[in-house]
Amino acid sequence: MSEAPATQLHTSRAGFGPAPELTALRDGEGVRRVTMPFGADVWMVTRYADVREVLSDHGRFAMAVESDFLMPVAQPSEEKKAQMRAGNLLAFDPPEHTRLRRMLTPEFTARRISRLEPRVGALVEEHLDAMERAGAPADLVPSFAMPIPSLVICELLGVPYADRSGFGDRARRILDLRLSLEERAAARVESRLYMIDLVTRIKADPGDELLGMLLREHGDDLTVNEMAGIGNLLLLAGHETTANMLALGTLALLRNPDQLELLREQPELIEPAIEELLRWLSIVHSGTMKITRTEVVIAGQVIPPGEFVMCVLPAANRDPALMSDPERLDITRGTPGHVAFGHGVHHCLGAPLARMEMRIAFPALLRRFPGLRTVGAEAHFRDSSVVYGVTSLDVTW
Repeated sequence: MSEAPATQLHTSRAGFGPAPELTALRDGEGVRRVTMPFGADVWMVTRYADVREVLSDHGRFAMAVESDFLMPVAQPSEEKKAQMRAGNLLAFDPPEHTRLRRMLTPEFTARRISRLEPRVGALVEEHLDAMERAGAPADLVPSFAMPIPSLVICELLGVPYADRSGFGDRARRILDLRLSLEERAAARVESRLYMIDLVTRIKADPGDELLGMLLREHGDDLTVNEMAGIGNLLLLAGHETTANMLALGTLALLRNPDQLELLREQPELIEPAIEELLRWLSIVHSGTMKITRTEVVIAGQVIPPGEFVMCVLPAANRDPALMSDPERLDITRGTPGHVAFGHGVHHCLGAPLARMEMRIAFPALLRRFPGLRTVGAEAHFRDSSVVYGVTSLDVTW
């Protein structure tokens, strides 16, 4: 089989959906070996059933260590690799993954998350008040979509709000695919050093924040490096993903006025609407990188052991095998089984928190501004990042 040229094929988009090349790959051969810009050869898996198989079978598809495929030239030492992996649930398979996740799961149950709802509601109203006072037009990204998840995850973890701009800048550099590998690696190191300092400060006086809880209940079982890794992952994932869902989801509803009107008329549809937006937008381009432990067959293609495998989530979530008419946004269907949050043991731990934030934020925005609409130039999609979204969204009401 011939190899595709170096490309960022897995991040290719056409507006809200995957690029035609990805759709053609899914509907054709299903899996293809691609040479990535950073030099590694990766098998891209695009069909829904195959993606679920890869993500659920850690016996045949092991979690790949990021440095193994991102740093083909200047490899860090084994000690540095271990430090950077420590505490990162996305860097381990069971049993180590199970050990770490078991400590965190109680804080992300629906019951625990419900305790945050009043605070999230207050933050949403505060930002809507500020938008209304400032008047139209407004850029929804910095005024609403970005700050709310940022504040929520700051308060959950115990990150001082004054530090928000710093971690926001580091997060953007970590996720920005336009930057060199060295620049992104440097941002990761900066982020970990910050989190080590924060953990050290909280350790001296643990409070009710999540990191304080972990220190009180599991302090003897977790190293400072592991605590920092846990905090870093939650900070990055809890901020960027939900923020981009709020902005891009709003734009999707505005571009589909029949669905927007339906949600206004039937606000009880908010939960299925969120699931459909998660599927239809699939803002995380790919699942965690895997490496084959043994010879496997995907979509009829034999893949040897030791090969990198990447699951393309936007293509899988619009697979006709998942549902009929997958290209259409339909907020009434709820999309059971989508893989926007991944699948298997690495299914997103923070999914209940993200769902709760969207369940509060979307209806509040639509209630406050019944005439909400876009203004000015076309939206600029954020297609050069690990997390898809829009860089700005000018609206009026």
